[in-house]
Amino acid sequence: MTTVQAESATTGEPVRETFDSLDPATDEVIGTYPIHTAEDVAAAVERARVAADWWAGLGFAGRAERLNRWKGVLTRRAAQLAELVHAETGKPHGDAMLEIVLAIDHTAWAAKHAPKVLGPKRRSAGMLMANQSATVEWQPLGVVGVIGPWNYPVFTPMGSIVYALAAGNAVVFKPSEYTPGVGRWLADTFADVVPEHPVFQVVTGFGETGAALCRAGVGKLAFTGSPGTGKKIMAACAETLTPVLIEAGGKDALLVDADADVAAAADAAVWGGMSNAGQTCTGVERVYVHEKVYDDFLSRVVDLAGKVRAGSDPEAQIGPITMPGQLEIIRRHIADALARGGRALVGGADAVGERFVQPTVLVDVPEDSAAVREETFGPTLTVAKVRDMDEAVDKANATRYGLGATVFAKARGMELARRLRSGMTAVNGVISFAGIPALPFGGIGESGFGRIHGPEGLKEFARPKAIARQRFRAPLNLTTFARTAKTDATVAKVITLLHGRRR
Repeated sequence: MTTVQAESATTGEPVRETFDSLDPATDEVIGTYPIHTAEDVAAAVERARVAADWWAGLGFAGRAERLNRWKGVLTRRAAQLAELVHAETGKPHGDAMLEIVLAIDHTAWAAKHAPKVLGPKRRSAGMLMANQSATVEWQPLGVVGVIGPWNYPVFTPMGSIVYALAAGNAVVFKPSEYTPGVGRWLADTFADVVPEHPVFQVVTGFGETGAALCRAGVGKLAFTGSPGTGKKIMAACAETLTPVLIEAGGKDALLVDADADVAAAADAAVWGGMSNAGQTCTGVERVYVHEKVYDDFLSRVVDLAGKVRAGSDPEAQIGPITMPGQLEIIRRHIADALARGGRALVGGADAVGERFVQPTVLVDVPEDSAAVREETFGPTLTVAKVRDMDEAVDKANATRYGLGATVFAKARGMELARRLRSGMTAVNGVISFAGIPALPFGGIGESGFGRIHGPEGLKEFARPKAIARQRFRAPLNLTTFARTAKTDATVAKVITLLHGRRR
């Protein structure tokens, strides 16, 4: 994937090491990009520090105007970006366009709501400090580093990039080595509407480049990827006490109650589990179905999944597995499930090819198998029968992950959603929480911590600043060495009157 040239034939100067971005369906070279060194990353962050001061100085209105101009560019050139996403990830054009549309909507929301969420807010000063005016506001962190994934190379990193920009920060973005072209395209189009300073920069490369960004002294590092890499990110950031936001995948469950719309639940399970070839952090991987509707549900899922086909032609509903190493994980999970008594009603051992994985529906899979316990990240579903929703909740929560979840139920939908150990839950829909800009996105456990999107996402990239301003001289001055015993006695009486009464 990399090419190294020792020196230029014309100047004799060292030439930067580069790597190729490849079409995962054909191995065709899409583009060639530099491997940025630690020195390159440090220089980018230093440029960003200067840019951050200028960008913050524009204020909410000035930043919103630029972000809305960028939103317009993204909208008008969405087809071009979708073609690049398709080329680098292999996902169908329609799926690429869907994630771009969602990113545009989030851009609009962040630009519009940043002043209300982050602007000054009055707080009560309390009785003892009643002469003070108390306010809190959220100020930019300065430079935010973002390390993005390949599976949704527009939507996922933009959930950090756009909210960080709206909060007044400059951004240095390290896209996945599988989708560097998408990251470069985003930065270039932003520079078209913000040419004055490098407010949004991209550095490309592999793990070493990401590690350098962690150590470059950014105000915060937002990472999306695997739990294992997330732990390495945290370790690297700990060297400089750089705070982190981690979104590290999941093993999301879908619950189907006895009174659910079974047809809608089956459709959601197949789309949630198979779309983007199953390469979705909030994708459905486990399904728990009430015994009263299990047979009907399973019949519908088998029928729907059997009609979904992976391929590179325009008629294929899902594309290739973008990261070659994931093929072995998917193959291992299916093999383990079958070896331990599971049955494949769709797909199976032969579903995993050299580039593509055909949809696979597994039943009778033990709960302690890899296919149930570990993130598969492929177009597979395990479907299990449960006697009631209490059992379903127990099994859904028996995971070290805790990202998203889905419930199909009428009477108990909200109750079950609240009981699920996940950062987000959709009721009678699937992954709908990701498309609502006002809702926070993130998980618990090994799915990570911190939130993007919504007011919480804006505040994630800002620091609260408390300001107390004296409005008039206090009748009892408590912050002076001239304070008398009489003053202390008066304060004690006031506190007793306010808080010391028996109840």
